[in-house]
Amino acid sequence: MDEKSWSNGINEAGKMALLAWEKETGIELVQINGQRHYGGPPPGWEGGPPPPGTEVYIARLPQDIYENTLIPLFQSVGTLYEFRLMMTFSGLNRGFAYARYASLQDAQRAIATFHRFPLRRGCALVVCWSTQKHELVLSGLPASVGRQELEARLCMVTEGIRSVTLHTSPCHRQAKLAVIKYSSHKAAALAKKALMEGNLRLRKEGVRVDWLDPQLKKKLQLCEEEPSSSCVQEGKSLTVPRPAAMPLLLQNVLECLNAVCWKHHLRTPLFITKCVQVNPNGWQKFWYQVVIPGYHVPVSGFTWVSPDRQGQSKQEKAKVVAALHFLRVLAGYQLT
Repeated sequence: MDEKSWSNGINEAGKMALLAWEKETGIELVQINGQRHYGGPPPGWEGGPPPPGTEVYIARLPQDIYENTLIPLFQSVGTLYEFRLMMTFSGLNRGFAYARYASLQDAQRAIATFHRFPLRRGCALVVCWSTQKHELVLSGLPASVGRQELEARLCMVTEGIRSVTLHTSPCHRQAKLAVIKYSSHKAAALAKKALMEGNLRLRKEGVRVDWLDPQLKKKLQLCEEEPSSSCVQEGKSLTVPRPAAMPLLLQNVLECLNAVCWKHHLRTPLFITKCVQVNPNGWQKFWYQVVIPGYHVPVSGFTWVSPDRQGQSKQEKAKVVAALHFLRVLAGYQLT
């Protein structure tokens, strides 16, 4: 951490003590998007990450306490794989953190030891199992937005996307909401913060973001998910979906893909598409492959392309699907 820029007069003594602790121990803390990280993996770690269910949630932290106090405390009951402290712009903590342990037994010991632990007089910690939420809900989306457009926009500002589904809003029939599933709680939490800071704009309209409520999730599962505008899975009905009000153009999605490639220091993607099957009703099945110099493997797949005449060629539509496929891969490139 940069000593001059971070020590700004708010809790200066605590910040200087943390800087001194970092120098003494050689521990490196990295702050990204409001979360300060230790480990993941820590120095000297061998093998893969711990199994799911080894993370605990820590709440009711005094805002002027930092890792020089918290990490040794939570390390005293087990091996820490990762510690994440949520931070404000002023440099105080936001009152909560996450500790991921090497084993389930270590996590259980942390809860048993530190739940209601009097960190200070009159300040008892709350320590419990992390809920590991992976899904966000975006509401207030315009009715004309399409899944592909939304996914391309999200891939530019968040990482770790696993799926995007669109639904008609239960409250406003002229609006939509989207459920975004991420690869991990960490990826979802970072995405939530980025989206709440206004990094997503769709046709000059703001979007509200929150964790997906279990009751809303159950309600949405009873409704039919909106069909894709150009991609139908093999073996399913080939009924032509209603064309989107504003179909995603190849130029737009390529701009998104090029921006993400630039972010990951990769070169311009190369596309190969080939029609391998034509159905009597006009649908065409395309094989596609995307190769990005600097990325270790190509991405390939199949997609069905509709026979409608909306201005895009069938090859362009196949390239849109291919580009979106690679966007999903790159979105999980760092957070998997």
